[in-house]
Amino acid sequence: MKLQVAIDLLTADAALELAGKVADYVDILGLGAPLIKSEGLPVVSAVKKAHPDKLVLADLQTMDAGELEANLAFAAGADLVTVLGVADDSTIAGAITAAAECDKGVIVDLIGVADKVGRANEVRALGAKYAGMHAGLDEQAQPGFDLARLLRMGKESGVPFSVAGGVELTTITDIQQAGADVAVVGSSIYGAADPAQAARKLRGAVMWLPVPRT
Repeated sequence: MKLQVAIDLLTADAALELAGKVADYVDILGLGAPLIKSEGLPVVSAVKKAHPDKLVLADLQTMDAGELEANLAFAAGADLVTVLGVADDSTIAGAITAAAECDKGVIVDLIGVADKVGRANEVRALGAKYAGMHAGLDEQAQPGFDLARLLRMGKESGVPFSVAGGVELTTITDIQQAGADVAVVGSSIYGAADPAQAARKLRGAVMWLPVPRT
């Protein structure tokens, strides 16, 4: 299972500082939508230049003009982009076309999608690399939020999936055992007093977990 840090900060300097602290322990450096909206695509280029050996995800959360937006991100150095699962199939297909032309990947974020299992299979058929089982910050703050439900949907979908929302040291075992391909860690790393130590502990936990049987 790959480990992704969600860099949900607002300045390029802060993003580069965090990436420098945790890059040794993660596989994917995810640049959050607020960061890209604040700093623009140059922050993607800056992080990729600083860490050329890491996958860099531009969390565009594209809703329209999929091919155009994906091409902009890939030209800036992104290896992966996100498109929202509630977008039209043509938008998702456009981003996937752009990705195929430059050997990149598209993650379809299923935040706000009611039937995540069904949509996961649809976007996988379109060519998405992963279906993103994602509960946003607002959803996580609601009473009754249940990470286990996200994991059940991911497992039930039968397609490669990532999990974002409630990923931390106490839940990483459940996430890997559910068969997730990517665990997306946000505040448990960037909000930690020592982000490097937090990322190191998560990496250690992932390394020692048994690989789930399929």
